[in-house]
Amino acid sequence: MQAISKRFNYLFRSTKGLALVAIALISLVAAIWGTLSGPLAEWGIKDIMVRVLGMDLVEAEREGRIIMLYHTIAMAVVAIEVYFITDLVPMKDHERATINATITAGYLIAMFFGLWYAYFGHERVFHGIFLFGQSLVFFAGVLLAAALWPWKKEYRVKDPDYAHAGGVDLERLAFFMVAVATLGSSLFGAVTGSYWGSGHETFLAEDVIREPHKTALQLAILGHLHIMLTLIGMDITLIIGRWFDFKGLLHKIAMPLMIVGCIVITLAVWALVPYEPYAHIFIYVGAVPSMLAALMLVIFGWDKLIREGLAEHGITKASFWQKLKALVYDPLRFGSLWQMVFMNFTVSGVGIFMAVTLEETMRVMPAREERITLTGHWHILSAIIATIILFYFADRVGLKGRVRRWFGWLVIVSSDLAFGAATVFSLKRLFVSESAQQPLVNWTVLLTDVGLATVLVALASFMLWRLFDLFRKEGRWAQELAAGELASSEGTTSALEREVAR
Repeated sequence: MQAISKRFNYLFRSTKGLALVAIALISLVAAIWGTLSGPLAEWGIKDIMVRVLGMDLVEAEREGRIIMLYHTIAMAVVAIEVYFITDLVPMKDHERATINATITAGYLIAMFFGLWYAYFGHERVFHGIFLFGQSLVFFAGVLLAAALWPWKKEYRVKDPDYAHAGGVDLERLAFFMVAVATLGSSLFGAVTGSYWGSGHETFLAEDVIREPHKTALQLAILGHLHIMLTLIGMDITLIIGRWFDFKGLLHKIAMPLMIVGCIVITLAVWALVPYEPYAHIFIYVGAVPSMLAALMLVIFGWDKLIREGLAEHGITKASFWQKLKALVYDPLRFGSLWQMVFMNFTVSGVGIFMAVTLEETMRVMPAREERITLTGHWHILSAIIATIILFYFADRVGLKGRVRRWFGWLVIVSSDLAFGAATVFSLKRLFVSESAQQPLVNWTVLLTDVGLATVLVALASFMLWRLFDLFRKEGRWAQELAAGELASSEGTTSALEREVAR
């Protein structure tokens, strides 16, 4: 009984345990529901899975099921980021414990009952419980915003190397603004959801791209989709900044840019409903400063990796190749920043290109091709954010040595291969005709499938390592628990040590 209690404390009261549970559940959902589409569906795995699990898949309800699936995964991802924030950003012990407990209960309830309602018969009470879980997640966000309030005297910056204004920690203010924007943007989607069956019908965003006149509720859903992904990306950028101890001149430039970008792009997305033609302009305006803030972090982080790597080997005058070797030596830290750069080639750059040349190129294509491009755009962004989260978590749980390098490089190379191939596939109509596209389609689809499969195998191996460790009496989990990493005290020492300097 004591052994079970200790493991329960680790899994549901420590940052590492909470994140591990959430990542494990996301992996399980991805593994099971991933069989319902793509090559596994074509190979007949879908039919087997549906029969074994007793899924109820009515074709007319497909859009609703997909929306429910996306929301359950997204809430678990948000929970993971909240765990990291409460660990990295100083706050009172009872605030940390309450926030983590509330969002954990919320996303677990929403995930289990949401998927049950969507895929295993429509018990209306389960949908109600799903909404209750979402409400708990929202309430946890309110508690987080309150805990992050940046104008408290105890959180004033003491070290001038960190961005500040009148003593106010601008990085903490950025975390606070993203939290508030996320709460408001959640309501942006929730209000629309309240009209289901009363003027609003279920649809996928990519299905209405060619409709010349969209309803206010459709515009709200489109805005909700874009802004929530953007804010999740901003949060992970700030988290990685804390990981690298981002400071100095670049930090002082980046934090105001991040705050301004968050405010402008959030308000612009909210303005989609009443002012659609003009709102898009301000969305692009808001995206620029936030992207520049991420660039500042990449420059700082890569410079730090090079300096630390050279210092570790005692090199004072390094050649270009020695600097490059130092930069890429640790694939987890390098990869977390590289994925932000790679994102510009597969997501940001593609999105800007589509917006600027919408009428000249995208709208000339068949609707199916534009739909493919948009679908890939959103999925690639989500997956890149997931790899960055995975890199940070793998470092936190102590992945070291050769295994660390193999895991890091497998995820970097395989995911970028998949995302790059998917991007070429989605834009194929720009440089190859439909009659000559088949060889390109075959290769890009193959590379995408191989890349994603490799990432999933690496993730499965990582999760199995942590699962087997839980069965060991004196495993790594026990050492982490013995180190005092409970939610009531975890992160307090490390976070406050960093904050003393600030």
